[in-house]
Amino acid sequence: MDPNEYDHVFGLADLGLGMPELGWTSLSDLASVRGRLGLPVERDLHFRAEKRLSAYARDARLAGRIVV
Repeated sequence: MDPNEYDHVFGLADLGLGMPELGWTSLSDLASVRGRLGLPVERDLHFRAEKRLSAYARDARLAGRIVV
């Protein structure tokens, strides 16, 4: 999260095109996204990172989707 602009966040995203990538977005944009069933994006409160974000990004690029 950008400390000067709390709506600006950096992370790993997959738009469903098989090309996950690292990048910046806004929390308000994420709040407007709906999945195939019309459900909003949710935060996984139980997720605990076991490796660096770059390792998750590498694994996602190799798999063509985000894998945990």
